Amino acid sequence: MKAAFAALGCKVNQYEADAYSAIFREKGAEIGSFDEPCDVYVVNTCSVTNLGDRKSRQMLRRAKRLNPSALVIATGCYAQTARTEVEAMDEVDLVVGTALRHRLYDLTEAALRGEKPNTEVDIMKEREFEELETQGSSERSRAYIKIQDGCDNFCSYCIIPYARGPVRSRKMENILAEAERLAGLGYREVVLTGIHVASYGKELKNGGGLIDVIESVAGVDGIERIRISSIDPRAFTDGFIRRAAACSKLCRHFHISLQSGSATVLKRMNRKYTPEQYLDTLERIRRAMPDCSVTTDMICGFPEETEEEFAQSTDFARTAAFARIHVFPYSERRGTVAAGMPQVPHQVREDRAARLGRVGEELREKFERGFIGKTVAVLFEQTRNGMAEGFSKNYIRVYVPSSEDLTGGIMQVKITDFRDGRSIGEIIEK
Repeated sequence: MKAAFAALGCKVNQYEADAYSAIFREKGAEIGSFDEPCDVYVVNTCSVTNLGDRKSRQMLRRAKRLNPSALVIATGCYAQTARTEVEAMDEVDLVVGTALRHRLYDLTEAALRGEKPNTEVDIMKEREFEELETQGSSERSRAYIKIQDGCDNFCSYCIIPYARGPVRSRKMENILAEAERLAGLGYREVVLTGIHVASYGKELKNGGGLIDVIESVAGVDGIERIRISSIDPRAFTDGFIRRAAACSKLCRHFHISLQSGSATVLKRMNRKYTPEQYLDTLERIRRAMPDCSVTTDMICGFPEETEEEFAQSTDFARTAAFARIHVFPYSERRGTVAAGMPQVPHQVREDRAARLGRVGEELREKFERGFIGKTVAVLFEQTRNGMAEGFSKNYIRVYVPSSEDLTGGIMQVKITDFRDGRSIGEIIEK
């Protein structure tokens, strides 16, 4: 059997696709790619936006075109929330949503034998974290560790709680075992990821939380850097910040979800904080970790958003002094509360997203220029066209002229310039 795997959307999806690949390889399958004929294609689909749905369908159709006789399997969020729609696609042979992934190889073999395995699961009733282990990442210098699944927030625009179910946290011993295995494979940086990482431990009732995971992983020999994926601002209690600041291996970069800088829009979104509370969080983080970068996501054109509310959001972004903003025009998700609200015209959404995107670029340049003349530790990810590139601990992508491949090395780099939208540096210590 020759199988290929593709993931759309978030890093959790990529982690799961890497895990599928590891399972199939362990069972003796040959692992191919999505640009060659294979016997089996697995697409881990995304449904966070309409674009995610569309790209998922395109990838499934592409797989069948590569080999019309292949078995095409849809997994992931789109497969879970729109199962009937996905099953109706001529190109799809098997649907396995966001559960039963540990049985994917056996289900594939059954389907290849002509059987019709039952894979339908009520994800809202799932209560146990489903173990999937990777043998590393498609990225060469960092690996991902999934520590939790599910979300209980039910923001009015988001379909993901219905795709992933309630919060389920991974056992600490399994997280540490994976961290040790990844360190043994040579990974020096790991990213703790999940659907809502701030909820880690919520249902375990043992007092453990995300900061306990961070501190425990920091104790693994060989792991030199720890990052966390997108995190809710409410996670930053004074205790969390104090312990985070004391953990030298934790990178000084947090991607803290915002979505809007307007209080009235946040309320319609069912986000459970105010702009003032968010700013207070930033102030407390920056007092404890002065060189910390904060990046965020923001949605433009949310239902009923007025020009005044958009202006409030833009002003807030400037006040917050984000290092980077990931900007999205609002996308209706069938089955969510927001989909039933009065909608902002698509062109207005796109226009506002473009305007906020320009603000985001201005803020990124201002943040990065502030480090000219400073020395940062850079983990290099690749070298191409005579330039080595990698990230500082506070998530500045740094480019250094180099005739040798520096991939995987952590080096002291002095940032000397910001040119053509990039931070340029020179190595001062290897």
